Amino acid sequence: MADVAGRVLVDHALEAAKNAHAPYSRFAVGAALLLTDGTIVPGTNFENASYGLSLCAETVALAAANVAGRLRDVVAIGIVGGAMAPGGGIDGDGAIYPCGRCRQVLNEAADLGGRDIIVYCGSADGSILRRHLLSELLPHAFGPADLGIG
Repeated sequence: MADVAGRVLVDHALEAAKNAHAPYSRFAVGAALLLTDGTIVPGTNFENASYGLSLCAETVALAAANVAGRLRDVVAIGIVGGAMAPGGGIDGDGAIYPCGRCRQVLNEAADLGGRDIIVYCGSADGSILRRHLLSELLPHAFGPADLGIG
């Protein structure tokens, strides 16, 4: 998959980040999944006053794919984030990576689809685009096989 796909996903993630509900951290994150048929599913972080109930952009996108019955069709994800800027954009010059929880949830989709999901990590200013395989970001992941399933 060419890096042009990563740029498209990160651009969709950047657009999604504009809708972040992040009144506490003021750090907006957007994610965009690429499905096997080319469909793009966006997600954005959704904070809660009870911090532990907040949702990451990646898990929101994965939940949306699951609602559509498409969790096993995830091929790649683009992620971007940064400080919320006046006017609704985001600022940031560093690549954003999925947290450990999101890596584990992505692993569930990877196991279901039988593929190593490509993870594109981008910066809000567009200067950085890094391509990784999920297995590189989460080696020795815990999955269904560890429970005797699959």
